[in-house]
Amino acid sequence: MKMMTRRYVARLGAMAVCAAALCSAPLLAQGGGRMQMSPEDQVAAIDKAVTLTAEQKPKVLAIVEASQKSMMDLRNSGGDMQTMRPKMMEIRTKQNADIKALLTDDQKTKFDAYVASMPQGRPGGGGGGAPQQ
Repeated sequence: MKMMTRRYVARLGAMAVCAAALCSAPLLAQGGGRMQMSPEDQVAAIDKAVTLTAEQKPKVLAIVEASQKSMMDLRNSGGDMQTMRPKMMEIRTKQNADIKALLTDDQKTKFDAYVASMPQGRPGGGGGGAPQQ
């Protein structure tokens, strides 16, 4: 009898783990499970893609930090994602334009390729993906 109870508990535990994994899959698919890269990590990734100069790195870092602060303020404002999405995209577009303004023509080409390779054209990861329809 004790052995049957153990098997039952083990099967129940396995089912609970599977159920939790299945329930979290849609959240992860929508981008909810991704971690936001730090501004330093974003600059390092951009540097790897375009080879920033020592003079460009602190300027790019300042742009990324300002954008991240704007997005965090927007998220903390308590609005719904449908309303925030266009504003966040505007912040991201401005960030990319500000970074490109610092780059040489060769770096701009590499930066465009880097941005295009990112999920939904967003360097730095993070944030929710587009709503699934």
